[in-house]
Amino acid sequence: MKTKKVLIVVTSFDEVPLTHTKTGIWIEEFAAPYFLLTEQGFELTIASPKGGKAPIDPKSTRPDFTTASVTRFFADAVAQERLNHTVPLKDVNPKEFDAVYYPGGHGPMWDLPQHAKSIEIIEYFYNANKPVALVCHAPAALKNVKAKTGEPLVKGKKVAGFTNTEEIAGQSTKEVPFMLEDMLKENGADYQKGADWQPFAVSDGVLITGQNPASAELVAERIIAALKK
Repeated sequence: MKTKKVLIVVTSFDEVPLTHTKTGIWIEEFAAPYFLLTEQGFELTIASPKGGKAPIDPKSTRPDFTTASVTRFFADAVAQERLNHTVPLKDVNPKEFDAVYYPGGHGPMWDLPQHAKSIEIIEYFYNANKPVALVCHAPAALKNVKAKTGEPLVKGKKVAGFTNTEEIAGQSTKEVPFMLEDMLKENGADYQKGADWQPFAVSDGVLITGQNPASAELVAERIIAALKK
């Protein structure tokens, strides 16, 4: 059996323009799937728009947001090294991979929606019938992705993502360029959600999406199930 390869696309964006708040990846959403996928023997490649060191949202490392996988990440030199040396997206050949996963955080909302190579990667995976998975704020990367018809890829599809009520409760509406739930609905998605802050994920064909940080493991489990079919 050939080893399955998963591409993980993370943000390079580290500071919100208006508030100068530091941002980046919500580390739980990287760490939990990273370890689950690694333990399954999948080969992971981590890429970002700029390549090199990917920023971690400092808020996501606070004790109240530190899960077991986050603790494990900060004790794992190899995992940290990999996040510090990401491949530039321009150098990625999507044909070499079996699935793609986007962790969230506020960072991806700023640099991925309009990133041409990211759009191309998602369209390739979707059209090749390979899993496309995104969690929390990462479904922002779907904003300008088109189906073969030229319509938004999410139109008519079940999609989850960070809710307006979670954004408001987290007092972070000034840290996002748009409200994710609103954008998905405007693009015609059949927007799905569970209770705020609780694990929730949904699949529509090869498109797998999760609502919030707590949903990252569910999303990873769905990637694993899809790759083991």
